[in-house]
Amino acid sequence: MLGSCPFCDIARNRPASTRILWESESLLAFGDRTPAAKEHLLVIPKRHIPTVKSLTGDDYSLVQSMAQAGQNLIRTRAPGCGEKYGFHVPPFNSIDHLHLHCFAMPHIPAWKGIKYVARPSFNFVPLDKVLERLREAC
Repeated sequence: MLGSCPFCDIARNRPASTRILWESESLLAFGDRTPAAKEHLLVIPKRHIPTVKSLTGDDYSLVQSMAQAGQNLIRTRAPGCGEKYGFHVPPFNSIDHLHLHCFAMPHIPAWKGIKYVARPSFNFVPLDKVLERLREAC
C-alpha cells in the first residue's frame, strides 16, 4: 500500500510538482492540486493513516496539530477570509491517506463547494466533529 500512496510519495520524495508550504517532524502541508476555494491547502501526516475512519482516541493530538498547522497557514495566506476545515469520509475520499482540507472561502467556482458540504454523517465531516469524537474516545 505504501508504495502506491501518492501522499506517502510526497512525504518521502518531495516531488518538484508539489510545493511544500510547511513541514514539521510529523506533518506536511501543500496546496491542493485542484483547488476549490480562494486558498485550498492539505495537511497530511507523514505516516500513513488510511482515512478519517482509521483514527482512534490516540490520534487526538495528531489531528489537533494538523488543525493548528492548517489554521495558521490559512490565516497567514488569506487573512480575513472565512475558513472551513474537514475530512472526506470513505467512500468519498479520493486518496486513502488522511488529509485535512483547509479552505479560505469562498469556493471558486462556487459549484465546487458541493463536494465539501459539512454533513458529518455523509461525505465531508467538519474538523471540529472529528476532534470531538476523538476527545470522547480518549
